Amino acid sequence: MTWRAPEITRTTEPYVADERTMLEGWLDYHRQTLLMKCAGLTAEQLKTPSVEPSGLTLLGLVRHMAEVERWWFRVRAAGQDVGGLYGTEEDPDGDFNNAADADAEADFATFAAEVEAARAAAAGLSLDRTFERRRRDGSSDQFNVRWVYIHMIEEYARHNGHADLIRERIDGVTGD
Repeated sequence: MTWRAPEITRTTEPYVADERTMLEGWLDYHRQTLLMKCAGLTAEQLKTPSVEPSGLTLLGLVRHMAEVERWWFRVRAAGQDVGGLYGTEEDPDGDFNNAADADAEADFATFAAEVEAARAAAAGLSLDRTFERRRRDGSSDQFNVRWVYIHMIEEYARHNGHADLIRERIDGVTGD
């Protein structure tokens, strides 16, 4: 039997809520939107590039967002000592670059696990908690957990736009 990306029931974002509930609700809405764009597609379809010369694929986006979930919530905000998922020093964009040879079913499971781990890591953190990110050039920036939520919503929203176009190219499906 051919594996297909699972169907998703997307939850409506909250209309009235406290700040944290609103941020978490919008982030979950965008997480579910990405998965909705992939729903029903085979592994091979998920590996179909957008349009040459780009190699951007839906599977690459799922892999990228798993990596980003880990990076911002677990490594940066919570200070967990976990390595990367797909990127390496030699190929920092391995999440995108190596999707053609990837196991889609395993990568979807990794995405789900990283979302749950990100939720758990963020659950006990104040939105005002700050942390430092050092750059390769030695400089550093201060961030807070609130910024991470807003950044992640923006990151998903941008990539969900890409996912719309890729999905339409694959089978003509469009949607919100």
